[in-house]
Amino acid sequence: MGTESDLPRHDLLINGERVPPASGEYSIDIDPATEQPIAQVARGNAADVDAAVRAARAALPVWNGIRAAERGRILTRFADLLRANQQEIAGIESLDGGKPIAGVLRQDMPAAIDTLAYYAGWCDKINGQVVPVRPDALTYTVREPVGVVAAIVPWNFPLMIGMWKIAPALACGCTLIVKPAEITPLSALRIAELALEAGVPPGVFNVVTGKGSVVGDALVAHPGVDKVTFTGSPSVGRGILQGAASNFKRVTLELGGKSANVIFPDANLDNAVRAAASGVFFNTGQVCSAGSRILAHRDVYDDVVERLAARAKSIKVGDPAQRETTMGPLISAAQMKTVLGYVDTGKSEGASLVTGGARIGERGFFVEPTVFANVEHEMRISQEEIFGPVASVIRFDDEADAIRMANGTLFSLAAGVWSADIGRVHRVAHALKAGTVWINTYGYTDVRLPWGGSGDSGFGREHGDVAIENFTEPKSIWLAIGH
Repeated sequence: MGTESDLPRHDLLINGERVPPASGEYSIDIDPATEQPIAQVARGNAADVDAAVRAARAALPVWNGIRAAERGRILTRFADLLRANQQEIAGIESLDGGKPIAGVLRQDMPAAIDTLAYYAGWCDKINGQVVPVRPDALTYTVREPVGVVAAIVPWNFPLMIGMWKIAPALACGCTLIVKPAEITPLSALRIAELALEAGVPPGVFNVVTGKGSVVGDALVAHPGVDKVTFTGSPSVGRGILQGAASNFKRVTLELGGKSANVIFPDANLDNAVRAAASGVFFNTGQVCSAGSRILAHRDVYDDVVERLAARAKSIKVGDPAQRETTMGPLISAAQMKTVLGYVDTGKSEGASLVTGGARIGERGFFVEPTVFANVEHEMRISQEEIFGPVASVIRFDDEADAIRMANGTLFSLAAGVWSADIGRVHRVAHALKAGTVWINTYGYTDVRLPWGGSGDSGFGREHGDVAIENFTEPKSIWLAIGH
């Protein structure tokens, strides 16, 4: 095995070129499945952020000087290049984040390509309107790009969530500084290279890697940044909101979740438990909308627990590079420690550990798919986001009881409801405090539908035409014509 100096070195991407960090410092990127180093990655600082912001500001008139239809064609070429290079990029994403390659190819990669293709089609459709205020004036509105955007991307879905921010910002004519998570930086750097290859001008799409407490804070504080879009934890989101007040930056926050998946006794239990297992164990439970609170009616409670435990035991945990693997490691030693700490908390609170709850092996950050029964609504494992493969199964008595508990957290990102009663599912869906409610399914997203929550789940929405509003500013124009 070679030394760290033999590892591939990844510099920043600023103004269309790979440049070393101002500090000359690099961090070591780790494969969470093996704990082995895989790359050296530039450790950016405030000076690098300033260089990237200056490049992005200079590129604004260039990007907006290109006809909207041509910008759309450039983004379409970008999507085509993503598609042509998807095996390589999926491999990078799998290695860097410990994500099973089959899952990346099934979900992350197609979603990223679809998002980019969708917003490519928006470029020449961002319209204003004529508003007839009075007969002696022509009064109309236009939508202009918000300006320079800082996109701060999480480690759980670097490619997919990154593209949720990148694609609409570019379609609206904005320029970007993307700050990937320090522990999953590689896919952002690669797709930025593809953007240049597609014809996106230098300076439009910059990537500054490094610590959130350094690069992220510098972006939030920089007066040349007009908009921050962030996905991550509520605690970091609060800090971003406070920092963005310095020059009244616009902010969109997609934060945590503790989503309830409500199973009524007339539900199709095969489908409900299959989806519930996927909803809590997919991506090793490292999903903002993970259905980690499974509310089961007491008439079917024991059946749900038994079926869910059987599914947990059947999950193939292992090497993310193997196609048959369905669950990989947690992202880091720190995250593994957090998840196992919550397992201990659940046991000490009096919940019943039905299956799982332990580390697998001694190398890699693997944790068994875990199911707790006899969980009370007030317990910490029911209230706090664990971000790992830990399911809490909670009894409820009736519709009102289910709604009370489903809404009884600080989060409101997503929820699910399972029943054959059409009236019930509509009543409950309307009563649930969530940005997305799935009925007789769980976990699906599409770029054409708004995505986001409120409370500790953040504010604002991504996707669809809502994202066009996120990255544009309306302007009213008044032309006097009646003199």
